Amino acid sequence: MKSTIYDIARAAGVSTATVSKVINNKGRISEKTRNKIKQIMDEQRYEPSVMASAMKGKGTRTIALIIPDIDNPVYAEYLKRIEARGHELGYTIVMASTERDPEKEERHISLLRRKVDGYIIAARFNNIGLLKELTEDGVPVVLFAHERDELSVDSVTADDYLGGYRATEYLLELGHVRIGMVGEDTLSSHERIRGYRQALQDRGFQAEEGLIRVGGHTIDGAAEQAGMLLDRADRPTAIFGYNDVSAVGAMLAARTRGIRMPDELSIIGFDNTMLCEIMDPKLSSVSMPTQELGNRVMELLIRRIDGGDMPKQRIRLLPELAVRESTARPGGSV
Repeated sequence: MKSTIYDIARAAGVSTATVSKVINNKGRISEKTRNKIKQIMDEQRYEPSVMASAMKGKGTRTIALIIPDIDNPVYAEYLKRIEARGHELGYTIVMASTERDPEKEERHISLLRRKVDGYIIAARFNNIGLLKELTEDGVPVVLFAHERDELSVDSVTADDYLGGYRATEYLLELGHVRIGMVGEDTLSSHERIRGYRQALQDRGFQAEEGLIRVGGHTIDGAAEQAGMLLDRADRPTAIFGYNDVSAVGAMLAARTRGIRMPDELSIIGFDNTMLCEIMDPKLSSVSMPTQELGNRVMELLIRRIDGGDMPKQRIRLLPELAVRESTARPGGSV
């Protein structure tokens, strides 16, 4: 089987971006590392694709959308909006799911490196070293639905902090005081939790650490975390799921315990995906302006591909509430 750049990187113990620098004879690479990579390339008889090299500089009119989790329906929404705007501008979108695995992140980037003109990296990317190398190499990259404060990289996202604040504020206005939070260990989740904390504080309440659960990113994982809240003697009267998947997990946990929604428990999610309309009761959620987000990220990336000389940008759009049947005043009154 013909060796790939990924095979060379793995054998040399370096990233694919470092191998690419050696192939293209650019970047600051130590002589020792450069010689090691060249030796491995010779041993494995590796040759860069002639077709890929020929395409370099001409453009492929193709953009890669890298997502962390194909099971979350929000990414289907992202793809729909991004693809629509991309087609209007003459670009094709290819999508790859990393399953939150840094090795898969590197593999996908490596396989697509010479086949696409740029990358949209959505929501979560664990291999920060690779992301840094891409930006330092001048590869067009725009982060979507998340930011990296430590990197000078373009990003387009909804305001997670404001969304978390507004969801919690709404529950407080309904009369809920004990509000649970089911989150995840991601930057966007942390921002939404920060908004949750601030909304409580602004109303004179202190966030209770025992009411904040951070755990699995699946419906079952969220159900487990929400179950821990609902099994408390002083259980919350409302739960804010950091995304719709988490909120659906909370609904599942409530249903298995015979807790009626919204009479005995209000639940609100985040993302306003198709899940909201098919749940019973229909799920209230924080709605992101997905069409405008998709338009902005495509337009920004294409300007980078075209060599536009402009400062790096962090674009944040404002979310809104989509109120449905899963939230009510404590005791069930609307």
